[in-house]
Amino acid sequence: MDIVLRCTVIFIFLYVVMRAIGRRELSQLQPFDLILLVVLGDLITQGAIQSDLSVTGSLLAVATFSLLSVLTSYLSFRFKRLRPILDGEPIIVVQDGKVIERNLARERLTIEDVEKEARSQGIEHLSDAKWAVLETTGRISFIRTRS
Repeated sequence: MDIVLRCTVIFIFLYVVMRAIGRRELSQLQPFDLILLVVLGDLITQGAIQSDLSVTGSLLAVATFSLLSVLTSYLSFRFKRLRPILDGEPIIVVQDGKVIERNLARERLTIEDVEKEARSQGIEHLSDAKWAVLETTGRISFIRTRS
């Protein structure tokens, strides 16, 4: 039972840390997907080299992390009010061609980051964008102004 409690505390701690790090730094994967992959590998290794003195303990730790990850995903899916807490919310970083500096600062993004993403999506100038939205995955979506 000690392993389950320690894993639960670590899971919650890592979840909070990943939310604090921000979405842009981990934009290729959902933050917790990346952590789950790294932690699972480490937990399996610990069990294999018997640093926790049992394979059972390692399996219990992996099962606890996996179940908590599935539970978090299910809660986000099932309860709409929990989604902003668990997954975050999209943030508008450009509106009507004007950068919203406050939102960039909150997410530790630079104007250059937004411009780079705009260019990669075929938008030459930010003034050509009606909206730019930092999605919960860390990607920036652009909606062009109508010509």
